[in-house]
Amino acid sequence: MTNKISLPAGVAQTNLITLYARALESQRDDALLRDERAVELVQEIDYDWTRIQLGEEDRVGLALRGLEMDRLCRDFMGRHPGGCAVHIGCGLDTRFWRVDDGQVLWYDLDLPQVIEGRRELIGGEQARYRMLASSVLDESWMHTLSCQQCGQVLFVAEGVLMYLQPQQVRWLVAMLARRFAGSELVCDAVTPYYRFVNNVKSLLSHSTARTHWAIQRPEELERWGEGIRLLESYYYLNQDEPRLADHRWVRRVPFLARGSGVYRYRLGQARGASGQLGCDESTGDAKEEQ
Repeated sequence: MTNKISLPAGVAQTNLITLYARALESQRDDALLRDERAVELVQEIDYDWTRIQLGEEDRVGLALRGLEMDRLCRDFMGRHPGGCAVHIGCGLDTRFWRVDDGQVLWYDLDLPQVIEGRRELIGGEQARYRMLASSVLDESWMHTLSCQQCGQVLFVAEGVLMYLQPQQVRWLVAMLARRFAGSELVCDAVTPYYRFVNNVKSLLSHSTARTHWAIQRPEELERWGEGIRLLESYYYLNQDEPRLADHRWVRRVPFLARGSGVYRYRLGQARGASGQLGCDESTGDAKEEQ
């Protein structure tokens, strides 16, 4: 293909890994997740994709994680038609086009340089699709959400929270619970053991990416704010996926089988006599920046 798009300076290789994984998965006959826009982007971007080395286990794990998060997004939209979704640390994900129900108001949130790259590679905003160029730790982006939408907000954080410091994740979750009481959070997390393993892999592969936040049990977040409740847990070996047949033995070792998962939380209690959820403008305690 000629006239390929140069990779924008603000797009890091870490933004390309999951994009490439979804494109590779989509081209399989037995694909777990299909993302045609990811295939198109990989074909259009001028980049040496052979630099990204992904084993079968990594590809399947990323596909299962994305598939489960897509399912939870669709479930939320089914319960809250016309609601709002915020994809935290969106990178080059094209989730909006995979799950759009024709009613959701969708925000993709990431650092300014990443959003600038998204605009160059994917395009601009639409009526129900908007982009927020901000660190998730800068609460000013929260003011952008219309108060009329605050009662039905889903926050999605895939492959991002573990790269923040523990105190930053705790601040963020508690802040969302206060400002958007009754909203939901879908995120993935690893245990301290898996954090250690991931960091060793990064070190051996000469990657500078390091994970910091980990939890021993997903219920830990319930202590971070009033009304925070774990609603669903998903682990990659929940289903008997044939492509993970060599890893079935892991099910017999609980600390391995539940070492990495996807979780859905309710953030705080709904407020208001009408049952509508409101925005709490309180800012809470100051956070620590990276």
